[in-house]
Amino acid sequence: MLGHMQKVLIVEDEPDVADLVSFNLQRAGFETVIAHDGVAGLRLALEAEPDLILLDLMMPGMDGYAVFKELRRDNRTSQTPVIMLTARAQTEDRIQGLEAGADDYLTKPFSPKELVLRVQSVLRRSESAPGAAEFSLGALRFDKNHLKFYLDGEAVELTATEFKLLLFLAERAGQTQSRHDLLRKIWGYSDEVHSRTLDTHMKRLRQKLGDHAGIVETVRGVGYAVRAID
Repeated sequence: MLGHMQKVLIVEDEPDVADLVSFNLQRAGFETVIAHDGVAGLRLALEAEPDLILLDLMMPGMDGYAVFKELRRDNRTSQTPVIMLTARAQTEDRIQGLEAGADDYLTKPFSPKELVLRVQSVLRRSESAPGAAEFSLGALRFDKNHLKFYLDGEAVELTATEFKLLLFLAERAGQTQSRHDLLRKIWGYSDEVHSRTLDTHMKRLRQKLGDHAGIVETVRGVGYAVRAID
């Protein structure tokens, strides 16, 4: 945890759900702010400067996807971690949210304990990495203090999760990391249910790496590795 009480913005149109989420987060030591529609959620995201946003996808008027796009367009919220909330159980709906750049998702109904664990896990990934301030591997350079990533000297926008995932692999270049270990180390998951989460983030990372995408290798049946550079 950081030194201050971390603030979570809850954008949820069902008052009962919003209040329940708020109660459990406050009990876990978080400060909470609630918005009951997308427009209010956008306004509070800028005014309240939350450390994390819980964003319901299925809202009347401005839905969660539209809100998320606006959050990512604004420099003030472009790096704010977002966990999407959805009542839809279909895999493709969850993948759509992750491909848009969300850090994680929760499918309703979810347990209060899981909610708190997910929020804590995403916030940990958003904190500055300890140890050496920078790490470089070939064309890749990581500024751990500010969670900034550079490719051939040019800044590339990565989410906190993408940054941690690529850094974890790059610091272990030449070593295959299993899917289980990556899910456990980066997301805090203990099972393979969320393996599509990993695949979706790897797909986004490769898109952002462009001509250097080949440095991230898929080891079939095992996991992923960043290629060692001589």
